[in-house]
Amino acid sequence: MSGSLGLGRLVGADLRHHRGSFVGVAVAVFVASALVTGLGVLVESGMRGGLAPERYAAVDVVVGAPQQVDVPEDLPVPLRERAPLPADAARDIAALPGVERVVADVTVPLVVRADAQADVQADADGAAVVEAHPWPTTALTGFELREGQEPTGAHEVVVTVGSGHAVGDTVVLAHGGVPSEYRVVGEVAAPVAPERGAHVFLSERRIDELDPHQGAVQALGVFVSGTDPEQTADAIRETFPGLIARTGDARGDVEFLDSGAARSTLVAIGSAFVGTCILVAMFIVAGTLSLSVQSRRRDYALLRAVGASPSQVHALVAREVLWVSTVAVLLGIVPGYLLSTVLQSAFVAGGVIPGDFALAFSPLPAVGAVLLVLASAWGAARIAAARVAKLDPVEALRESATGAPAIGLPRIITGIVLAAAGISVSTVPLVVRGQIAAGAAAGAAMLLIIALAVLGPWLVSLSVRLIGTVLRRLSSAGFLASANATANSRRLASAILPIALGIGLGLVQIGAPSIIAAEAATQASAGVTADLRVTAPAGLSPDMIDTIRETPGVTEASGVALSAAVVDSFDFEGKLERDEHVLQGIDPKNIADSLDLQVREGTLAELDGTATVAVSTDAAQALGLDIGGTVVGHLGDGSPFEATVVAVYERGLGFGDLTMAADAVRAHTTTGLDAFALVAVDEGVTDEVRAALGASGLLVSDGSGQAAAGAGAQSQQGWVNLIALLVILGYIAIAVVNTLVMATGERSRELALLQLIGSSRGQVRAMMRIEAVLVAVIGMVFGVVVAIPPLIGVSMGISGQPLPVLPVLGSLAIIGAMGALALVAMWIGTAATMRTRPIDEIGSRQ
Repeated sequence: MSGSLGLGRLVGADLRHHRGSFVGVAVAVFVASALVTGLGVLVESGMRGGLAPERYAAVDVVVGAPQQVDVPEDLPVPLRERAPLPADAARDIAALPGVERVVADVTVPLVVRADAQADVQADADGAAVVEAHPWPTTALTGFELREGQEPTGAHEVVVTVGSGHAVGDTVVLAHGGVPSEYRVVGEVAAPVAPERGAHVFLSERRIDELDPHQGAVQALGVFVSGTDPEQTADAIRETFPGLIARTGDARGDVEFLDSGAARSTLVAIGSAFVGTCILVAMFIVAGTLSLSVQSRRRDYALLRAVGASPSQVHALVAREVLWVSTVAVLLGIVPGYLLSTVLQSAFVAGGVIPGDFALAFSPLPAVGAVLLVLASAWGAARIAAARVAKLDPVEALRESATGAPAIGLPRIITGIVLAAAGISVSTVPLVVRGQIAAGAAAGAAMLLIIALAVLGPWLVSLSVRLIGTVLRRLSSAGFLASANATANSRRLASAILPIALGIGLGLVQIGAPSIIAAEAATQASAGVTADLRVTAPAGLSPDMIDTIRETPGVTEASGVALSAAVVDSFDFEGKLERDEHVLQGIDPKNIADSLDLQVREGTLAELDGTATVAVSTDAAQALGLDIGGTVVGHLGDGSPFEATVVAVYERGLGFGDLTMAADAVRAHTTTGLDAFALVAVDEGVTDEVRAALGASGLLVSDGSGQAAAGAGAQSQQGWVNLIALLVILGYIAIAVVNTLVMATGERSRELALLQLIGSSRGQVRAMMRIEAVLVAVIGMVFGVVVAIPPLIGVSMGISGQPLPVLPVLGSLAIIGAMGALALVAMWIGTAATMRTRPIDEIGSRQ
């Protein structure tokens, strides 16, 4: 035993003679390896993946402004709007050595309409958004004239091959809802046509007229001659540190705004998932190892009795686990890479990342998975071996026959303290309202789950004793189930705790977003007092808002611009934090009959430019602001701002945390257009106004149909939470089945002995069914109890109501599915265990 050879032989013997115990450990580690590898691919893709260029495919270097706000010691926050380039950037870059020419690109969204007087139904069904660019930008894609000529007049347009329009046709293109007729004067084609949208080309002068930003350059295409494009890109980055220059596939980062956002999303999601999966993996692997070690108590007791030291027992267990885990980890790598593509498809389906975002594959995720999972398995092995290694040899032999004693008083006290802390954190919303309080209450779930893990054997023992008094009176099978459950409460706890973990996590994961979404919808519905909501496929211009306002029967029309702002704040340690908040722009002079934000302090009438802002009560509390306070940060296009708080309003979930004047917000959005308009009308003329606006090609709906600001982001976050939940619950489900099959298999001698002393096979199966129901019921009750305080806290913090709004079917599905796992797993384990004849089983274990 003292030499490494002797230890190796013992490890080999254990692995041969206790295959069943180690299969369970291998399964838990295999799944952990696949999960961590798959999530690692997502993290790496957030760093190296992206979108290949389409419209910039023919240019050597693409230059743009940074599309993110840096955060010290944290991930940058992506900008939602296109950041403009300096006015003299094209001239300065053109002067660099090796630069042949520079082409400035501007994009203006237009809507193709079959008829300027089309009714609303036709417009809603048939309107198509195209991107208009100045004629010189055809070179960026390699477009060449196939027919006709380039546009020179204000109402001349060049279309792409296959657009459905021919040279000489007249097409109606609307900008911001205002239609104009254009004559098709040319048709172009490229070697590889862009697939992400339709494009048309206008004269540079016309683009400047249409663009609300007066043709401010959004990107630059740099053609080089005689040098390597990467050298020119390096020269641009060195000479102009405030710009980004990309070559190769990285050019897509400048072309597509959603590329940078997808990168940050994947890094954030992957990192969070990996951390959660490692914690869950340690919990599950430790539980599985605990069962494996308990099944071999007699072996370790004999080793201790013949002189093995605690360190040698530790080394034996650790080496066994590492041998098994190494094989399982390596087997899980390939499924992990396949899992990453499944996760990618799921995120694409939920609109979290674009469908053409390319994942990056390398050996790094596999290496990371091997290191992380093996480290977790080794840590779990040390924990599992701690008790058996330090036992006195005589005590170890006694426990091998009678089982481990109940948990000690220190562990009970620790668990009670953790439970009290979790409940206390859940009550934070009684003092502090808003999403911060809701986040704290949701975080309390983890404290309660850890407390349950610590107190699990004790709580299970108490529960079994209480239920056992009833079971003993039901039948002989009930009596046997009660006796076995009481004597082996630790073993039952190993099966019950993963079920409770899955239910607790699941209910909080689906419950918290549901509560927030319900309150946001309520606020959005209650806050809109307008009769109609009007929009156009690409947005509304200020001119169109004026046209709506002049429509007979309209008493008030207020354009609403939507964007986002990155706001600076400081944590308790003085560390700078930057968080994204929904920013809406309103016309403070035209909202009296259209919008009610439920202002608590100040007045919205003082909103003017970017120097003033109204904040929600949630944001005011999170940022420590009041009337007269200062909000510092960056607008949607990265422009810095510093605004004085002039109002505090209640309905932040429905309309966003920040509100400014609409003209100030529009000036810092990509399109420069309002997202929609809220329209109040005279009584009795709603239908007439609706028809008149619809005849203008606008989309008109009831004002009460207003969606909550940021509903799209909330939907994406809900989808992310759902995917995370399915991944974690899938792992927990495998762990539950694995644990219960292992635990049942280790009772083969017990079940055989029951049959030899007179119990029928039917009675043994009945006993196991009762135990399965016991495990399922206790697990479900524990899981629900763990979730109740955090969910009540979230509900109190968001809506002020103690009764949380939960998705009923989803909640029942989680509870029912996790409970059903116990029944299925114990049935499988019992059937497999009872295949061997009792007399053969008893003889094999002597």
